[in-house]
Amino acid sequence: MPSEQPAPEERPHPEGRRNLEGIRIDPVVEAEHESRRAVISALVEDEPGVLARVSGLVSRRQFNIESLTVGPTTVDGHSRITMVVEETDPGIDQIEKQMAKLKPVISVGEVAGDAVTSELVLLKVRGDDPAAVQAVTEMYDGRTVDAGPETVTVELTGHKSAIDNAIGAFERFGIVEIARTGPTALARGNTPTAPGEKPGTAGEPTTHDSS
Repeated sequence: MPSEQPAPEERPHPEGRRNLEGIRIDPVVEAEHESRRAVISALVEDEPGVLARVSGLVSRRQFNIESLTVGPTTVDGHSRITMVVEETDPGIDQIEKQMAKLKPVISVGEVAGDAVTSELVLLKVRGDDPAAVQAVTEMYDGRTVDAGPETVTVELTGHKSAIDNAIGAFERFGIVEIARTGPTALARGNTPTAPGEKPGTAGEPTTHDSS
């Protein structure tokens, strides 16, 4: 009689995720690389479901996404996706290579150097002391967008660290709700934000790399 086979749930399963060739990454080897925060910018063609395809790809690979934003560019029919990830260098490299394989993605890469980053947050706090709320709002260069007898909603923009500090200052009033976009970014000076990206004044859009 054939030997009994263990049930699927009893069979050993290797740990770790797969690399680009479908080979599982040894978690011990991967641990040799320290995680870091990286801002990845991708130019994409405006197609239905493109954001879902990008986010689905990254989530399937079990990468650590901190935030994901999307918005129009200077070229009609193109959008910019800005993704902030906390990953090792091999992981960041895999994200870029996997995203580059998606048809709607025109160009993708980590934003070089000390990028200009900013994010927006809407913060609803209890309105028991509106004067104090306003004082903190002005301290962080925010603005009041809604005020009622029970709550005050403020809008703040700026670097992640400044937003974190502002939220900490508002906590003493009692935060009711919060909506935060996550950072978006542009490279400084004449450096293209996405590899090969042309300036909006060039009169021609960035195209897929034919190499």
